[in-house]
Amino acid sequence: MEAVAYSTFRQNLKSYMKQVNDDAEALIVTSKNVDETVVVMSKRDYDNMQETLRILSNSYLMEKIQKGDRQFQQGTFTSHDLIEDEADE
Repeated sequence: MEAVAYSTFRQNLKSYMKQVNDDAEALIVTSKNVDETVVVMSKRDYDNMQETLRILSNSYLMEKIQKGDRQFQQGTFTSHDLIEDEADE
């Protein structure tokens, strides 16, 4: 993860915003006061992180994922064909 000083970030805001979105990598923006240091990330990455945290905190969903993983590892799963939506045709 790259780090950049606040003043440099401010002077090059547009290019850093493009970089964060294009590279899908967060950027640390440092300040003289360590408590004011921030991390900048794309909204897409933020949304993905929030969804992952939501799933990880949901015990019902995690059990279903773990059950499916166990079934796959043991070879006790059943494959199904995808159902095509008629609107897509």
